[in-house]
Amino acid sequence: MQEMIEKKSEKIKRNILLNPGPATTTDSVKMAQIVPDICPREKEFASMMKKMRDDLVRIVHGDPNKYTAVLFCGSGTINIDICLNSLLPAEKKILIINNGAYSTRAAEICAYYNLPYIDLKFPVDELPDLDKIEAILKDNPDIALVHTTHNETGTGILNPIREIGALAHRYGAVFTVDTTSTYAMRPIDIEKENIDFCMASAQKGLMAMTGLSFIVGNTEIIQKSAVYPKRSYYCNLYLQYHFFETTGEMHFTPPVQTIYATRQALDEYFAEGEQAKWERHLSVFEAIHAGLDKLGFRDIIKRELQAGLVVSVKYPEDANWDFEKIHDYCYERGFTIYPGKISTQDTFRLCALGAITAQDIADFFVVFEQALREYHVQIPVYYKEADSQRKAGL
Repeated sequence: MQEMIEKKSEKIKRNILLNPGPATTTDSVKMAQIVPDICPREKEFASMMKKMRDDLVRIVHGDPNKYTAVLFCGSGTINIDICLNSLLPAEKKILIINNGAYSTRAAEICAYYNLPYIDLKFPVDELPDLDKIEAILKDNPDIALVHTTHNETGTGILNPIREIGALAHRYGAVFTVDTTSTYAMRPIDIEKENIDFCMASAQKGLMAMTGLSFIVGNTEIIQKSAVYPKRSYYCNLYLQYHFFETTGEMHFTPPVQTIYATRQALDEYFAEGEQAKWERHLSVFEAIHAGLDKLGFRDIIKRELQAGLVVSVKYPEDANWDFEKIHDYCYERGFTIYPGKISTQDTFRLCALGAITAQDIADFFVVFEQALREYHVQIPVYYKEADSQRKAGL
């Protein structure tokens, strides 16, 4: 059996995914899905999920006596849905700190549930204004929950969650943070960052498979939420937590093979080490910037505001530039690039996620430059603003 698995592994083509998830995985994570069939109600499986929940808390340095992890089936968006609908007391409202597509998604979830909320918007290329946040909190004592995104994956901006969390706590609010594209990549200390609840999905920083998401948060707050209005059956945090605590199982059928892959990914995470893994991601990020700089591409977000994981790049002002053609050329050669997520500008994204290295990025830029030349895109790429500044001697 093992020999068959190893032969199968040898045939798996390795693609370099520079999209913001799912990420490039190791073959060992892929092959971890090939296991004997098991009923997920068996004690053996429940024991594995219990250890997994403990390890997910451990990744963000949470005290196991204060924090817990709750698993759900679904992509990262399910976590935002669960936190917002489950953790809001009756007659209270939510403050969304919004400077990007994924905070906008949180506001849309509030609207779909008819939850009272304030959508406090800031420009997508700027950090939220802490003074404005405090003013809103001061003027709205019924705000019970503050939500924002750590790394806005659409742009790559890193929000000041420690400072926002301190303000939320000062005014008596729970602080939830979408850490989908930072968890298990950028080091996070849940206590020091003033986070009550963070969240992610297995296919991002853990470099596992899609279909499993999880919320790491304050156990006491989850227990208090048992009496809050019930707005969803499947997506209720307390209900899932309580089922885990009383049975050791998910309330509904879990993605069995995905959980085995995630178990393997967790083992590989701890083997690589938090700091070493972050330094690898950072080296990939720096290699992305070096390649873009060489070709003359420009970022949307100032370098000092970037999270070190996502680079959002302006389309060059060139009639021959065609993202789909460039994408397809790279894809056919094993590299995936991704469209942007800014409504007001045409952009694409390159991401430092997954089981990839700086050498993979160097290999990518060889192919990327070939694609530009194939379609007669000027190199270095052209921007009218940059050309005007050059002529003005700026």
